[in-house]
Amino acid sequence: MRAAMGEPDSPAMCVIARPVCSDDSATLAELLCVLSAIASVPLRQDIAVTGSDNQRGQVQAIGAANERVEGFFDICRLLGLPSQQGVCLPYANLRHLVLRDDVNAAIAAGQFHIGPVASVDDAIELFTGLPAGAIAQADTFHSRVARRLQEMSAALKKRYHAEHVTTVTDQTPSDPRPPLPGRP
Repeated sequence: MRAAMGEPDSPAMCVIARPVCSDDSATLAELLCVLSAIASVPLRQDIAVTGSDNQRGQVQAIGAANERVEGFFDICRLLGLPSQQGVCLPYANLRHLVLRDDVNAAIAAGQFHIGPVASVDDAIELFTGLPAGAIAQADTFHSRVARRLQEMSAALKKRYHAEHVTTVTDQTPSDPRPPLPGRP
């Protein structure tokens, strides 16, 4: 799916719409943004994202998937954007999509794309072009996040020590008490 939707650093436009909603359908987008900022890895800006994630990294189905896909398609069409745009949505929503004919035609012609994801790792790979991988694997997204968190932790510890921890010197301070009787 990554190849069909282009590379992460391709020219793009970010369209942000924040409707009033009381559900958690933006948690996947929020998590991707936080992890991207920590790892200093850019995210693709030509894909809209919707989806809820749980504590196990699974992307859960959301409501109004048809309206979200069609809404982003309409924005892309109105702005005359190139054919690399698409929507990342939960894989669980894929079988329930009933899109308008013009959206289906654009998808069939490769002018608009649907990127279904079942896990946060799937979304990471779609949005960054990097393998999500394991923390211990070299040059994966998760190893970059882990390395940056370790750097941040070390910097915070160093700063804390500089501000709050005093060093012990070789000079012992004199005893302010008067000497005991019979001792100098």
